[in-house]
Amino acid sequence: MKAPCWRYVLPCVIALSLGASTVSWVHADDRRDHDRARAALKAGEVLPLQEILDRVQGSHPGEVLEVELERKDGRWVYELKLLQSGGRLLRLDVDAKTAAVLRSRQRPAPESKVSPASAPERRP
Repeated sequence: MKAPCWRYVLPCVIALSLGASTVSWVHADDRRDHDRARAALKAGEVLPLQEILDRVQGSHPGEVLEVELERKDGRWVYELKLLQSGGRLLRLDVDAKTAAVLRSRQRPAPESKVSPASAPERRP
């Protein structure tokens, strides 16, 4: 006996509608973050990102990989992730109003791993 088609279709429709509402919720949250950042800039609570990057690059050179603006301990903080020469990853917390570096964490460059097959042969 053939099962009714709605038994299979209904769960798919529910899953798709839940997925769509989750995606729109994420985009709405991103929009709120951008609106908050724009309002903080307009109110003079934060410096423009380009100014922060220009100031930081002098003492902490590297390619900017990621930037986040967050509220921490009552102040705005830019969280920067930089890729430095030699492959080192540097994370900085920067006061968004003064451009002062509050915290820095550096991860050493990954060591090149030589596989046993490509390693030079050792002879006694």
